[in-house]
This record gives sequence, structure tokens and C-alpha cells, in this order.
Amino acid sequence: MNSQTTTSNKFQDFKINTRIKLSALWIAVMLLYVYGDVFSMFIPERLKGLLEGDSGAGATTPAVLMAYTLVVAIPISLVLISLILRPAITRLLNIIIGIIYTLIQLLTVTMLTPLKPMWYFYILLGVLESVVTIMIIWHAWRWPEQNTVEH
Repeated sequence: MNSQTTTSNKFQDFKINTRIKLSALWIAVMLLYVYGDVFSMFIPERLKGLLEGDSGAGATTPAVLMAYTLVVAIPISLVLISLILRPAITRLLNIIIGIIYTLIQLLTVTMLTPLKPMWYFYILLGVLESVVTIMIIWHAWRWPEQNTVEH
């Protein structure tokens, strides 16, 4: 017997269900979103704008607030959807919404975020959000098919 085999540590591992992976990834996306928004309020001109009614996308109106709500409600919903809907529907929704949110983040990071040192954290969070949404797409795309046994 090889001494390396007997002295090495082996940790028990198990395959994580695709549904759980997707749900956890959407939770990660939401945490990155929340921290980005909270940290942005530490930037004096951003906080001043918020206090003066500037949402960051123009005047703070009920319609703008509803749009922001929808933008965050969809990924929050995917946390639960990834666990409860039929696999084919869940897979499709994760791929489509994952692509949309990846594009939104890449647009935000490349075109809408100011290139000022105070906003570098936001760019980093946006890149991380894009990486996570790409992981969502990848895991949904590679969802294993159920083995069928013919009798």
C-alpha cells in the first residue's frame, strides 16, 4: 500500500443538485446587488443626489421605483423558482434571465458606471455579478438529463 494513500486526508464529498446550485447562485447575485447599492450611498455626491430625489436614473418617481423593484424582484424570485418549478421550465428561465442580467451588468459596468476611484468597488461588484450570472447560465445549460430505463 502506498504511504501517500494512507496518510492523505480524504474528505467526504457529494454531488450538489443543480436546483440548489442555481438557487445559491441567485442568492449570491442578490447579495452583490445589495452591497453595491448600500456601498454607493457612502459616496457623498450619490447620497446627496438620493436626498435631492435623483435615483441615479433620473428623478425618483413611482415608476422608477417600480422599475427598480422589478429588477431586483426577478432574481429574488429565481431563488425560489429554481427550487420548485419543473426542471425544463427552471432551466429555460435560468438561461434566459441569466443572459439578460449578465447583459444588464456588463452594460452598467462598461457604460453607466463613472470611472472614478470612488466607483471602482461598484465596477468590481458588477464584474463579480457578471461572473455569477454566467455561472448560472452554464449550470442551467449543463443540467443533467434524467436517465430513463425502459422495461
